[in-house]
Amino acid sequence: VQLQASGGGLVQPGGSLRLSCVASTSIVSINGMGWYRQAPGKQRELVARISRGGSTNYADSVKGRFTISRDNAKNTMSLQMNSLKPEDTAVYYCHAFVVRGGVEDYWGQGTLVTVSS
Repeated sequence: VQLQASGGGLVQPGGSLRLSCVASTSIVSINGMGWYRQAPGKQRELVARISRGGSTNYADSVKGRFTISRDNAKNTMSLQMNSLKPEDTAVYYCHAFVVRGGVEDYWGQGTLVTVSS
């Protein structure tokens, strides 16, 4: 599975961005997908994830501001980010895992989100 992330950029505090992650294969077969981020000097952290069945989880820091979704017909996962804060600045990575025997992890290349005035 190859993942292609896009949608990052520079936005002012309070603004919005929408990240997209396109998979090279049908995401119906993917057990779970999610977005992680890594800010300079910090460890990579989970932002949001969505299961094959549509269940979602969010980091406390983004609850109420970010919304994760998946479109099986377009093999795409998205992250709508509203009310962005400077502390949301990071490289955002899309992730997917498939369970077939063991767990297989796949990562996209990352897209930079900068929140600054």
